[in-house]
Amino acid sequence: MSAVLQVRDLKVGFRQDGATTQAVKGVSFDVGEGETVALVGESGSGKSVTALSTVSLLGDAARVEGSVIYRDQEMIGASDRLLRKVRGNDISFIFQEPMTSLNPLHTLEKQLRESIELHQGLTGDAVRKRIIELLDRVGIRDPESRLTAYPHQLSGGQRQRVMIAMALANGPDLLIADEPTTALDVTIQAQILRLLADLKKAEGLSLLFITHDLGIVRRIADRVCVMKDGEIVESGPTSEIFANPQHPYTQMLLSAESTGVPDPVREDAEPIASTDNLRIWFPIQKGLLKRTVGYVKAVNDASIAVRAGETVGIVGESGSGKTTLALAIMRLIQSEGAITFRGENVRDWSTRRLRKLRSEMQIVFQDPYGSLSPRMTCEQIIAEGLGVHGAPDGRPHRELVAEVMQEVGLDPATMHRYPHEFSGGQRQRIAIARAMVLRPRLVVLDEPTSALDMTVQVQIVDLLRKLQRKHDLAYLFISHDLKVVRAMSHRVIVMRNGDVMEHGTAQEIFDAPKTDYTRELLAAAFDDIAV
Repeated sequence: MSAVLQVRDLKVGFRQDGATTQAVKGVSFDVGEGETVALVGESGSGKSVTALSTVSLLGDAARVEGSVIYRDQEMIGASDRLLRKVRGNDISFIFQEPMTSLNPLHTLEKQLRESIELHQGLTGDAVRKRIIELLDRVGIRDPESRLTAYPHQLSGGQRQRVMIAMALANGPDLLIADEPTTALDVTIQAQILRLLADLKKAEGLSLLFITHDLGIVRRIADRVCVMKDGEIVESGPTSEIFANPQHPYTQMLLSAESTGVPDPVREDAEPIASTDNLRIWFPIQKGLLKRTVGYVKAVNDASIAVRAGETVGIVGESGSGKTTLALAIMRLIQSEGAITFRGENVRDWSTRRLRKLRSEMQIVFQDPYGSLSPRMTCEQIIAEGLGVHGAPDGRPHRELVAEVMQEVGLDPATMHRYPHEFSGGQRQRIAIARAMVLRPRLVVLDEPTSALDMTVQVQIVDLLRKLQRKHDLAYLFISHDLKVVRAMSHRVIVMRNGDVMEHGTAQEIFDAPKTDYTRELLAAAFDDIAV
């Protein structure tokens, strides 16, 4: 098999304040014709830096050494003219977050048109025809009607399909996909992987796939290169790596999966929160007088309950109403139907009356990068709620912050640091500490592990179980990662388009699903997808 891309002894360092930090340390690998090679490893291992180095996309601060040969052409030190020809034409990229990769101010037609006009020289109706053809090929329904749409008007899966269309616009023979499915639901993730499989076969593409999800690697890759601290510590055919990993780091990655079940709930456990026929409809208003012409039915007649020491998992695709339901229970958005918290119907309580309950209801968000203020220290972030509600037992705030930091596995000596000085897993621990310092009774966990590496996910799941056991916490656990849901939840609710499709114990839902939709979710999460 001839090589499309040959990387030899690649070294990348970044200059900052007179010093150079080595991000990649002598990496070598090949990508063959029609082959899928996966670069795997935790955040900071050098995967994305390696990929961006292939066509010199790292900027002036980077110092790149070694050799990157594409089709007998050396890319390191290549002329701008050659790099412009190769970028987007011969080697194309698909990035992780399509919402930030697409320009929010431009229509789909304009964004696709730029690349086609630049590389192919087409104009007018010929470009428009090519755009429609591309959108159709990547599975965008009625593509002609979508040409004037903006990125925010598309779902996450549709946006990623547009990114793939842009990458394919000029007929590349090497596609570099950098975590292209991380932010997507399991069903959408499965669709994107199948789409890449079909396109790879139809177009004869080679694929360099970057991910931290070894479940995806098993499905799609012919060969695997495992990266740690800027080096490839192990490489080989996928079947061999998974069957007989040699390096301790590879063994650790393969064993990093949330397993087991939560501790059983006591029979006399206190009911913490429940809803009865909860309905959340958002009015659609049009015209000068803003008349209501319809409703977005976010949640329809949802009845759920959670007890002390219990985790109720809420699963479903994006837009199914999972987060909306949880926000209504916390009285952060308006709703109809009863909402009971610790025996009292709080749906009609005033904001002032609710303030006393706020310390007992807390939330941990998905993104540990975006949910922490970059201008506040760790201590200030964790203690913020104490400033509003006061300390639960009257102790000094700093003493409570130090205690809760130890509880979530953080060193209290780091409380003076800012969020950017912590890793992703540490930032999520800070977010958990911020919720736990008030000693709540109910915690909403909104995708708390989806932005984290697999090894860090396991640590966070273990931490959440430990905290639940210690403080008898009630959790509403929202996630599209069904493996984590199975490890965390006592009961599971499956939602689709605002409706509760089915609910039951975790064992009932995972072992004997009653609806086709639940079976589809489980198949997408646990079945192999050959690429």
